[in-house]
Amino acid sequence: MLSRSLQRAAVAGVAALLALGTLTACSDSPADTSGRFSVVTGFYPLQFVSEKVGGPDVHVVNLAQPGAEPHDMELSPAQVAQVANAGLVIYLKGFQPQLDEAVAQNAADRAFDVATVTPLVSGANHEGANEEGGSAPDPHVWLDPTRLAAIAGTVSHQLAERDPAHAAAYAERGNALVAELNKLDAEFTAGLADCRRHEIVTSHAAFGYLADRYKLKQIALSGLTPDTEPTPQQVAAVAAEARKYGATTIFFETLVSPKVAQTLAEQVGAKTAVLDPLEGLAEGGTGDYFSVMRTNLATLRTALGCS
Repeated sequence: MLSRSLQRAAVAGVAALLALGTLTACSDSPADTSGRFSVVTGFYPLQFVSEKVGGPDVHVVNLAQPGAEPHDMELSPAQVAQVANAGLVIYLKGFQPQLDEAVAQNAADRAFDVATVTPLVSGANHEGANEEGGSAPDPHVWLDPTRLAAIAGTVSHQLAERDPAHAAAYAERGNALVAELNKLDAEFTAGLADCRRHEIVTSHAAFGYLADRYKLKQIALSGLTPDTEPTPQQVAAVAAEARKYGATTIFFETLVSPKVAQTLAEQVGAKTAVLDPLEGLAEGGTGDYFSVMRTNLATLRTALGCS
């Protein structure tokens, strides 16, 4: 795999070719061949929102492939071309460094950073580190349905501004999605209101916003990046916390190995279960944001002993 510096140099090189007009783009305008408005998204939750709000009036390209972990996505030249020719790029600045660079080089005037709507936070439920070892804000805002609702409302406005011919339809679908997300939030609030436990032991610190919203405490084996291996000391500390709170379940996720979570579960006499951070859908999987989140709710209710 290329080093970070070489990856960034490759993206910059592709951007330079685009600026010179020597790289053929897949489209010369913000519309695809059917006349639909062109939207490029960085990863699944943003694709989901764009498709729900845009409906038949947009063509959405998701740069992260199903089954792939999106944090360290490497863009191909063709994907950089898609960014350069999109009518709107919807991304989360800081989550996918190569996309950040492609946007800065090619689409700064046609990009929407969702963190400008719902700022990223740090704190007790959001502990993590960046590549240099310093503190980093938690990017997983979509796991709080109310924050995703705020993003959906702004996506509706962004599309209407750039494609005014369909502004009324974007507003209608945006309002419908916000209502659905508020309904999901109400389901989580009611479903997690009366539980014997409130601590969730997770393989990585993806669930801070969900924990904040529903008054839970996240205890994470590793930080904000899922492929970071915890040290033996971290595993021992989390095991002690799990025993302290009587955790019956250690949660792992769909796109990374469950081995560390399984090892911890064996140490504390717990079982394992999937709690999906929804960074992407599993390859060949079915369902969407709503069905996965409702599965997460059912899993949490079982693990936490909710009535």
